Amino acid sequence: MTAPPRAKGFLTRPDGRIYYETTGSGPALVFAHGLGGNHLSWWQQVPAFSDRYTCITFSHRGFFPSDAPANQDLYADDLLALIDHLGLDKIVIVAQSMGGWTAVNFAFAHAHRLRAMVLASTSGPIDPRQCGAGAALEAWHAASVASREKGAALGVHPAMGLRGAREQPAMHFLYRAVDELSASLDKEKLRARMTAVRIRPASDLAAVQTPTLWLTGAEDMVFPSVTAPLMAAHMPHARHTEISRAGHSVYFERPAEFNTAVSAFLLEELA
Repeated sequence: MTAPPRAKGFLTRPDGRIYYETTGSGPALVFAHGLGGNHLSWWQQVPAFSDRYTCITFSHRGFFPSDAPANQDLYADDLLALIDHLGLDKIVIVAQSMGGWTAVNFAFAHAHRLRAMVLASTSGPIDPRQCGAGAALEAWHAASVASREKGAALGVHPAMGLRGAREQPAMHFLYRAVDELSASLDKEKLRARMTAVRIRPASDLAAVQTPTLWLTGAEDMVFPSVTAPLMAAHMPHARHTEISRAGHSVYFERPAEFNTAVSAFLLEELA
C-alpha cells in the first residue's frame, strides 16, 4: 500500500499564520474543527477519505499551531484565502461545532465556491431558538444542564459526554489532550463572542442553495440536535441524519458511522 501524497505549511495572513495540511488526491474536502480541537481532530477521517479526496485540515486562528489571533469574524475570510492559496476552485466543507461559523458564513458569502457542506453538531451563526422547536428545545436544555453538571463533577469533557467518557476512556483522554494543545487560548471568551453573534434566524438558510447534510448525535448535550431537522427544512437542498448513542463529537466518538454518512452524502451529491 502506498501512502497518499501529503503536504503541510502555513498560510500567511495580515495578522499571523494559519497552519494547514493536505493529504490525498481528488476533489477537495476541507475539515473545519470545533472549539475543542485543531487540525489533528480529523485523524479518523483523513485516512478514510484521502484515497479519493484531497483532504485539507487546518487549525483555526488562535488554535495550535496557528498563531493568528482568535477571531471568529475572520474564519470565512481565512478559508477563502486558504483555498485560493492552494489553487482550489470549489470545495466540500465538513464543519464540526465551532467550524459551523466558518462553513455557514462562507456559504452565505461565497456559495459559488462550495460544492457541498456537512454541518456536524452545529448551526454556526444560526440561532437554534429561532427555528420553532418550542417545548422540544426547552426539554433538551433542561437535560443538557443536568448532564453537563454531572459530567463536570466527574471531569468529563462536554464535547465527549458521559457515554463517550464511560465507554471510550482512551478516546476521551485523547480528546482532552488535543484540546489542551491550545492552552493559551481563552476558549470561554471565544465561546461567549460566538454566542453573542449567533442571532440569524433559521429562515435565512432559505438563501443557501448548497447541498447540505446536517449530521447530529442523538445524545448531544452541547448542540440541540432536536433543532437540526427543522433548520434543514428551511434549505432547498438539505437533509438530516442522526447517529444514535453519540454525543456532540460524532466524528470522534462514532467515526465509522460518521464517515459512512458523509461518504453516502458525497457519493450522491458529487456524482
